[in-house]
Amino acid sequence: MTATGTALRRILASLPPASGAVVMGTGIVSIALSLDGHETLSRILLVIDIAVWVVLGLLLAARIAVHRERAQREARSPAALTGVAGTAVLGTRLTLLGWGWAGIGLLLLALGLWLLLLAPILRNWKTPTIGVSFVLTVSTESLAVLAATLAASEDAAWLLEVALAPFLLGLAFYVFVISRFDLRQLLVGRGDHWVAGGALAISALAAGRITLGAQSLGALGGLTGALEGVSVGLWIAAIAWLPVLVGAEALRPRLGYDVRRWSTVFPVGMFAACSFVVGTAAGAALISDFAGLWIWVAVSVWAAVFAAMIPPLVQVGRGEHPPLDAKRMAEIAPARE
Repeated sequence: MTATGTALRRILASLPPASGAVVMGTGIVSIALSLDGHETLSRILLVIDIAVWVVLGLLLAARIAVHRERAQREARSPAALTGVAGTAVLGTRLTLLGWGWAGIGLLLLALGLWLLLLAPILRNWKTPTIGVSFVLTVSTESLAVLAATLAASEDAAWLLEVALAPFLLGLAFYVFVISRFDLRQLLVGRGDHWVAGGALAISALAAGRITLGAQSLGALGGLTGALEGVSVGLWIAAIAWLPVLVGAEALRPRLGYDVRRWSTVFPVGMFAACSFVVGTAAGAALISDFAGLWIWVAVSVWAAVFAAMIPPLVQVGRGEHPPLDAKRMAEIAPARE
C-alpha cells in the first residue's frame, strides 16, 4: 500500500462519527456574527466552515467505500445526525449571504440525509439518553430554521408552513430525549452535554425565524402572535440551562481536546444566534443586548476549541495518533441499556 493510501486509512480510522459538530459549531458562530453586523469575521468562519464541510463529505464517502460495516454501525447513532445539522446550518448561512440556490440545495441534501438516518437511529435508540442524543432535536429543528430562512429570502410563504412541521416534531423529540436524560452527564459528559440547552436554543431560533418570516410576508394569520410568544418562552427555557451548564463545568472542569467539545461550541453560539433573532421578532431589547455580549463568548469558545483541535490533527497526519478501537468508539457513542 502506498504512503498516501496508508495515511488515508489512518485518517478514516481516526474520524469520529460526531465530526459534523465542527461544521455545526463554526457555522452557527458565523451566523451569529453576521446577525450582529460583523460580516468580515463571519465570512472568515464561513470559508473555514465550507472547507470543513467539503473535506468531511469526501471522507464520509471514502469511509463508506473502505469501512462499510463501520459506516453502517455509526449511522445508527444520533452522532450521525451532526452531518444533517451541519449541512442545514451551512445552508442557512449561505442563504443569509444571498445564495438562496445554495440554501435550497443544502436543504434538500439535509432532508434526504435526515430521512435516511432517522429510522435506523430510532430503531437502535439507547436509554438513558446522553448529550449527543439531543442531536435528534437539533437536526430536525435545523431543517425548520433553513426552511424559514429560505421562505423570507425567496419570498415563499408556503415554506413557513413547511417549516412548522419539523419545528413541532423537534419539540416532541426534545420531550422524548429530556425525559430519558441521564443528569450525571452534566458532570461527566465530554462536551456534548451542552446540547441539552442548545437543542432548546435552536428550537427558539426556529420559532423566531418562522415569526420573522410570517411578519415580513404577512403569512400564517393569527399564528404569528402565538409563535412570537413561543419563541420567547423557548428562549427563556434555553437560557435557564446556562447557569446549570456553566456551574457543572466549574465544578468538574473537563480540560483537553475532544471532538465532543464542538458540541459545546454549537450551543454557546446558538445562545447568541437565537437571542438576536428572538429579540428582533419579539421587539425585546434586553434579549438583543444579551446577544450582543454573548456573541464574543461564543467567538472565544470557538477559537479555543479550534486551536485545541490542531495538535490532534497534526498527530493523525504524522501517524502518531492511534486509530479508534472498540473502547474509544464506546466512549464516543456509549451503548446503554
